[in-house]
Amino acid sequence: MNEKQRLESQQINGSNSSDKKSAKDYAKFFETTYQPPSLKDAKKRGKEDVTVHRDFDIPEDMIGIGENKKFYIRTYGCQMNEHDTEIMAGILTQLGFESTDSTNDADIILLNTCAIRENAENKVFGEIGHLKPLKREKPDLILGVCGCMSQEESVVNKILQKHHHIDLIFGTHNIHRLPYLLKEAMFGKEMVVEVWSKEGDVVENLPKVRKGNIKGWVNIMYGCDKFCTYCIVPYTRGKERSRRPEDIIEEVRHLARLGYKEITLLGQNVNAYGKDFEDIKYGLGDLMDELRKIDIPRIRFTTSHPRDFDDHLIEVLAKGGNLMDHIHLPVQSGSSEVLKLMTRKYNREQYLELVRKIKAAIPNASLTTDIIVGFPNETDEQFEETMSLYREVEYDSAYTFIYSPREGTPAAKMEDNVPLEVKKERLQRLNDLVNEISAKKNKQYQDQIVEVLVEGESKNNPDVLAGYTRKNKLVNFKAPKSVIGQIVKVKITSAKTWSLDGEMVEEVMGVTYNG
Repeated sequence: MNEKQRLESQQINGSNSSDKKSAKDYAKFFETTYQPPSLKDAKKRGKEDVTVHRDFDIPEDMIGIGENKKFYIRTYGCQMNEHDTEIMAGILTQLGFESTDSTNDADIILLNTCAIRENAENKVFGEIGHLKPLKREKPDLILGVCGCMSQEESVVNKILQKHHHIDLIFGTHNIHRLPYLLKEAMFGKEMVVEVWSKEGDVVENLPKVRKGNIKGWVNIMYGCDKFCTYCIVPYTRGKERSRRPEDIIEEVRHLARLGYKEITLLGQNVNAYGKDFEDIKYGLGDLMDELRKIDIPRIRFTTSHPRDFDDHLIEVLAKGGNLMDHIHLPVQSGSSEVLKLMTRKYNREQYLELVRKIKAAIPNASLTTDIIVGFPNETDEQFEETMSLYREVEYDSAYTFIYSPREGTPAAKMEDNVPLEVKKERLQRLNDLVNEISAKKNKQYQDQIVEVLVEGESKNNPDVLAGYTRKNKLVNFKAPKSVIGQIVKVKITSAKTWSLDGEMVEEVMGVTYNG
């Protein structure tokens, strides 16, 4: 049975009303209107020029359309998704909507999704199901699904077949079209689906509603061209497109003027920044060298790909100042054979040589990483290579995952021949090692004084404040709430596996500042 026949065999709810649309009408929409995203098309990397647009504006007939209405956005996944949510919140705010923390109060609910792992998708579909009764109670409620999952044809088809209470689906390349898509969803009778398989241009001047005024995300590029065999991101986020340096520098200066204390430069493969420029030779090292002159206390970047981490960037980071010496450097596996299967395009020895260079130039550098266990064909010996690499590098911490096949990626066609029990056992052993070394690293902070950017109250105790050191270590300590948003000196009194406890000090002489 094909998609059209499946739809015709079902009785389908209308998207914006309690009236039922005929299955035949819905099938006609599927056949004539709906254009599914294509991972095959997304893989095509054309040589078309990327245009920079600086003329974003709210359509006149949409201004004020959200007056006395509220929106709710639930975000899944990475920092890039967090920043996309800030942009969507900015657009909705300009339309007149107000933010709410309750789905029950919302007139618009958007699920900004992540496609990186199967578990993330399961959570989203679970939430879609939970929202169905709310849609029945509030027929005019607009329910939307956006983000990386929307770029997958199988996901969109599943929503079309089984979740007819969804009103709006859009992807990662056309967030700037939200006002137009929302208008169609509010006043049209059809489900609105607009997902571009080809990535969009770079759109500047998009409004943002940032979370807080202490730390800020700054996109410097979009997309990824690496095509690691396990990863769906190059398909869902498109080819690498860098923002112009002058736009990034102005955004960081603007945040500095607003009093932000820390910014994080974002990119799926942030080290590839500038490689797509044809008119200038300008990379991440050049950008960081200019940003370090801006009067903002802390600058970070994520996520790095070891293949693109060049000597010039190391040289610039070694200058210190407001450039943080915490580097997230995903290795994924310690086995050269597995890395080859992953198409990471570096081997164990090359990765360790990069680590050696970083540590030689920045002796106090703090390294963190990502590791996948149970990749197809991974043997016990190859897993042990990952364990030995972890011991050799001595990362401060790691994000560890069991391999999860993603439909449409080359690895999904490989035989997933590592039993789940073996994967779980390997993950547990790796996590035990991660905890052991993290505790060892944190012990070095005992009785040291560190600089902490105070972000707010601790999640577990409102009487305790929490913040992060230069090396991205979480510190909990008691102090007046008036220091929230400031960088203060804290003496560490207790070192735990994943966090540090301390007490704020005015001044302690003769102590080396670590952190």
